[in-house]
Amino acid sequence: MTYRIGYLVGSLSSTSVNRTVARALVGLAPPELELVEIGIRDLPLYSPDYDDDYPPQGRAIKEAVEASDGILFVSPEYNRSIPGALKNAIDWASRPWGTNSFARKPTGIVGASIGAIGTAVMQSSMRSVLSFLNAPQLNAPEVYLTFHPEHYADDGAGGITVTHEDTATFLRHYMSEYTAFVERVLSVTAPGHIGDPS
Repeated sequence: MTYRIGYLVGSLSSTSVNRTVARALVGLAPPELELVEIGIRDLPLYSPDYDDDYPPQGRAIKEAVEASDGILFVSPEYNRSIPGALKNAIDWASRPWGTNSFARKPTGIVGASIGAIGTAVMQSSMRSVLSFLNAPQLNAPEVYLTFHPEHYADDGAGGITVTHEDTATFLRHYMSEYTAFVERVLSVTAPGHIGDPS
């Protein structure tokens, strides 16, 4: 069985190291996962004023999240917290009240930084948000990467190869654990399964 996993990159930078890591994860994922980016660049700032009539960008992100079996967040840490663009995207997809698109979606968080802290504080903040949104989280293993550009190379086909074997092994293991987590969560929450609370 193949699971469609939507991933959100928390940086809008054209040289984002987290986008590099996200592209690497696509190649390191087991064949059971199909990773598809959910874009956040074109979203206006969320306001409840939109709740009665969502703009096309707001409807698009909700539809993309709802079409995904699971969600990965690959994000930097800004000022010891969640980047504004990513938090804005989460707000759009979780509203209007009562139509939270993240509910019961198995989630994972990956973060890379040029610093040694590796996005640990951002990820702690994200876990609080995802708990409120009733989005089950893979709690271990955790991925706090110190980004070394020489460990990643363009594969010539639009993807990224991780050339540092220890990093590749670690990320491959994470994706394997995330796959198992998706299977476990969906076995009890997917519509039609035993344990489905809907």
